[in-house]
Amino acid sequence: MKKLTILTVLLGITLQGFSQSGIYGIRGGATLSSLNFDEAPGVENDTRNSFYIGFFADFRLNNVMAFVPEIQFSPEGAKNEALQLDFVQIPLFFKFKVHEKLRLGIGPQAAWNTTNTTPVIEDFQFSGLAGIEYKINQMFFVDLRYSYGVTDVFKDEALVQATNTNFQLGIGYQF
Repeated sequence: MKKLTILTVLLGITLQGFSQSGIYGIRGGATLSSLNFDEAPGVENDTRNSFYIGFFADFRLNNVMAFVPEIQFSPEGAKNEALQLDFVQIPLFFKFKVHEKLRLGIGPQAAWNTTNTTPVIEDFQFSGLAGIEYKINQMFFVDLRYSYGVTDVFKDEALVQATNTNFQLGIGYQF
């Protein structure tokens, strides 16, 4: 809980510092998630399909680069109920304009498990993001993202290791 409070305060300070020049919006869409186990798990590990929703702020740093912090809810993990992980995530995305309508992005993401209270599942996850965004018009865009977990989903006492991977395909609206 301390980590969430500290990160929320830091994100708030960052947003306040950029608040004069930001564009705000909402994005949502479909997710396709799976767990990558180091060894074959003793349970069924099918991909989990679901929907995500989030809010973002887009701060132009110059004509080519923007800083885009977000907060989103994303169901991830695997299809098996014991492996379903629902996260509140804070992606800190850096987007680079490669064409008038096309931007590429990269950045870190912190996530908090909100529903799976199994004692062997970690509460905090960290992952890396990469994505591509296409502007349809001034207000709407479509994007595709891939996140790769860099921290273990399970605590040490679980005696198994896995990372979470996720694809998101969505649409966004800028206010």
